[in-house]
Amino acid sequence: MSNKKPQVVTFGCRLNTYESEIIKGHATDAGLNNAVIFNTCAVTAEATRQAKQSIRRMKRKNPESNIIVTGCAAQIDPAQFAEMPEVGKILGNQEKLSLESYQDFGISNDEKVAVNDIMSVKETAPHLIDGYEERTRAFVQVQNGCDHRCTFCIIPYGRGNSRSVPAGEVVTQIQKLVDNGYQEVIITGVDITSYGPDLPGSPSLGTLCQKILNNVPDLKRLRLSSIDSIETDEALFDMVTSDMRMMPHLHLSLQSGDNMILKRMKRRHSREDAIEFCNSVKSARPDVVFGADIITGFPTETEAMFENSMKMVEDCDLTYLHVFPYSEREGTPAARMPQMDRNIRKERAARLRALGNEKLDAFLSSQIGNEVEILVEKAMKEENAMLGHTEHFAPAKILGNYLDNLTSGYIAKTRVTGYQDGILLTEIINV
Repeated sequence: MSNKKPQVVTFGCRLNTYESEIIKGHATDAGLNNAVIFNTCAVTAEATRQAKQSIRRMKRKNPESNIIVTGCAAQIDPAQFAEMPEVGKILGNQEKLSLESYQDFGISNDEKVAVNDIMSVKETAPHLIDGYEERTRAFVQVQNGCDHRCTFCIIPYGRGNSRSVPAGEVVTQIQKLVDNGYQEVIITGVDITSYGPDLPGSPSLGTLCQKILNNVPDLKRLRLSSIDSIETDEALFDMVTSDMRMMPHLHLSLQSGDNMILKRMKRRHSREDAIEFCNSVKSARPDVVFGADIITGFPTETEAMFENSMKMVEDCDLTYLHVFPYSEREGTPAARMPQMDRNIRKERAARLRALGNEKLDAFLSSQIGNEVEILVEKAMKEENAMLGHTEHFAPAKILGNYLDNLTSGYIAKTRVTGYQDGILLTEIINV
C-alpha cells in the first residue's frame, strides 16, 4: 500500500457521503499517503460495531496503513477508538472538515484525540466540491445538527445544534456541480426541514428549493433526503407538488405509527399528522411515493402499538420502508426505559419488512407499461444492462438495444417491461 493516495471508508448517512468527499480532498492536499480515514456512524450500536470490525480488517490487510477515525461515533465516544491499537488518530466532526487537521492534526504527535465540544459550533461552513468519485448524483449539504432531542437518538451529541448553510452558498455549489455534468442533486443534512431560522430573514427549506431551481435552470432533478413532515412549510409543499424538477419521492422520518410511542420518543407529530400530510401531498401530486423510517420494539411498545405502525404503511401509502429494531444508545433517555426483549424487536422488524416488500412489489408492478426516466449510474456488463434509478427512486435495469449510447449520468427515457428481485426492467424508447 506504499505511497497510495488517502482512502475514505464511509458509514451511515448521505451527509457523511458528502463530507467524505471534503475529507478526501483535504487528506490528498495534505499529502497523507497510506492513510485510511473511517468516517463513522453512531445511529445504532451495530453501525459502530461494523466500523470497528472494518478498522481491524483494514489493519490486518494493510499493516503499514495510517488509520484515522472520525464521524459521529468518534465524536460521541472517542475513547472507544483511542483504545484500539490499530487507530493512529481520532478527529471530531468539526475537525474532520478542516485542512489543518490533516496537515498536523492540531495536536502533538504523542496525542491521539482531537475532538472538541460539538455544541460550541454555531455555523456550518460551506465547502465547494467538484463532484463525487463513481457517483452520478451529487449530495449537497444545506444544514447540520439538530435542535430536537428525540429520546432514542444520540446524533445531536455527534452533530451539535442545528445550523444552516446560506442559500447563496448552496446555489453556488449546485451550479458548480451542474457545470461539471451532474443532472441530479440531493439536498442533505441532519434535519433539513429545520433549515433557515439561524440565517438572516429566516428562510425555509421551501424557499431554498425555490432559489435553487430559479437560479440553476439547467439542473434537471432536485431530490430531498429524509424530511420531518410536521416541519414542512407551505413553500416546500408547493414546490414538491407543482414543480416537476422536484422528484416525486419523499422519505419521511416517521419512527412509529402509535401516538403513545411517538410521545415517548418525543417526536413532534402524531399519527394523524403524518396521515394528513401524505393524503394532502397525494391529492396535489398523485404520482408522489413515500418512504419512511420506522423503529420496532421501542421501550413499552405493545403488540397493539406495533400493529398501529403496521397500519401506517397502508394509511400513509408507504412504498419504501427503512425498518430498524430499536437499538439503545447509552446517554439517551430511552436507554433508561424498560427494554424489550431483543427477539421481539427483531421479529416485529421482520414482519414490518415483509409488509414493506409487499408494498414495494405492488408499486413496481403498477409501473409496468409506464414511461420512466432513469438516471444511468453504471454498466452491468455481465448482464448486458445499465443500472440506475427512476424519478421515484426505484432501482431499474435498462435492457435491449442502444446501450452503447448510454453513459453514466445520462437521463434515459424508457418503458417498463417488468420487474425482478425488486428492480424494474426497462427498454429504451429513444436515446
